[in-house]
Amino acid sequence: MLQPKVTGLSGNEIYCMHLKGFTPAGIVVGNSVQSMGVLGSLGSAFRGALGGEVPAITDMIHAGREAAFERMTKEAEREGVHGVVGVTSELRALAGNSEFLFVGSGVLGHSTSRMFTSAGDAQELYCHMDAGYQPIHFAFGNIAYSVGVVGGITGTLKTMVRGEIKEFSDIFNATRHHALERLVNQAKKVGANAVIGVKTNVKKLNGIHEMYMTGTAAMHPSLPAACYDSPVSSDLTGEELWSMTSLGYAPVKLLISTSVYSLGAIGGLKAMFKGFIKGEISDLTTLIYDARENVFDRLKSDAAEVGAEEVVGTKTYIVELGSGLIEVIAIGTAVRKLPGFSVVTPSLPCQAIIRDKDTWISGDSGFDLQSTRAGGSDSQATRRAGG
Repeated sequence: MLQPKVTGLSGNEIYCMHLKGFTPAGIVVGNSVQSMGVLGSLGSAFRGALGGEVPAITDMIHAGREAAFERMTKEAEREGVHGVVGVTSELRALAGNSEFLFVGSGVLGHSTSRMFTSAGDAQELYCHMDAGYQPIHFAFGNIAYSVGVVGGITGTLKTMVRGEIKEFSDIFNATRHHALERLVNQAKKVGANAVIGVKTNVKKLNGIHEMYMTGTAAMHPSLPAACYDSPVSSDLTGEELWSMTSLGYAPVKLLISTSVYSLGAIGGLKAMFKGFIKGEISDLTTLIYDARENVFDRLKSDAAEVGAEEVVGTKTYIVELGSGLIEVIAIGTAVRKLPGFSVVTPSLPCQAIIRDKDTWISGDSGFDLQSTRAGGSDSQATRRAGG
């Protein structure tokens, strides 16, 4: 009797993989349920009082993800697939513990000495491959951090004055860059010279924050030899990366800039009273304008330092931290023109561009749907940032 295949790849994704010589070959899964334990909790509480990274939480989450990912790859190897596409990662609360879950769709095609895993779905992967980036390994980097009691006290005192609170800005800048460094280092370990399609997620976990970055460690033959020691990084979408490659541009580095600002006690009172009348609140307008200009200036400075010509795909986010504080974040990819950068095909097929629609609609049945399609994009936004 014929055994049908079950895949998370959509029709568009199957078409894109067919163009690159791959066919679907089933879903692979790996999970791990972890408990931090009493010692880890005590250590986390102590570190939280000092502010900055909380290593016990960072290590626990990283270990949980590594264990789940390893189980998924072992299942893929048992199935004899040549690659796993659209690897997604989730962290779920389960009876007071944490479950780490990895899911992806296997594909068959080009047999190589090493099976590849890709964070990008099949449509992104098509764009990456057509731009000359051969996938090697799903890569991730994370950091758990706390602003801390000391930072909180210092920040509270400074909220009396309008402007940037450097202590907060330093903490948030350092933690976000640590996560990126860990992502890039993981790509370096597997012999990649680039980590592309980077997605960022920041969430709260038991009173602290975790920043989690994922991407695909890949190899591009035209990147400089130095990139094997320091892989380039990019959060451009697959279509964006393909378009920039067609123009001869290569990514240099994913840049992150963040600033924490306070309106100040006097400005806060002014804004509060002005809120009762119609019209512009000039204090808030100027504050947010200054904060954006500050993060953009940092991006320009960082881009110049790495020898980039432009910073593209720049996105800004504003997060309210409470007590009259806001965090402004800017993220973009520094790029420059390099010889040998071009695409395989002159134009992308529409199947690589059109995003699939969710056909399961949640109604009033009393439950909340939380789904991740194996091999495809999460139905919820994955590119999020915040404090």
